[in-house]
Amino acid sequence: QVQLVESGGGLVQAGGSLGLSCAASGSVSSANGMRWYRQAPGKEREMVASISRGDNIRYLDSVKGRFTISRDNAENLVTVYLQMNSLKPEDTAVYYCYYIDAYTQVEYWGQGTQVSVSS
Repeated sequence: QVQLVESGGGLVQAGGSLGLSCAASGSVSSANGMRWYRQAPGKEREMVASISRGDNIRYLDSVKGRFTISRDNAENLVTVYLQMNSLKPEDTAVYYCYYIDAYTQVEYWGQGTQVSVSS
């Protein structure tokens, strides 16, 4: 079993910065991938950033150059971060942390954290 606990988020003006973190504990492995998704009102959930084995990183095109994903690995605890700079109103959404066990293909989601960017 894996538990995901998110923190961070909040309200910021356009051009500002926010950081999110997600602590994955339990039966976790640094070999498994972690991702950040977001969902804005009335829109589908979309993947914002991912970091996988070997720290292979991918970003949504609209956040490239502004967002940075990183991770810290420890025994039974993996923490993934999302640093968001130059935020825009269109970045407003609920942000979710995601972990997948590559062996079992079981997926886990964080509780979600609100990011609001005012113009």
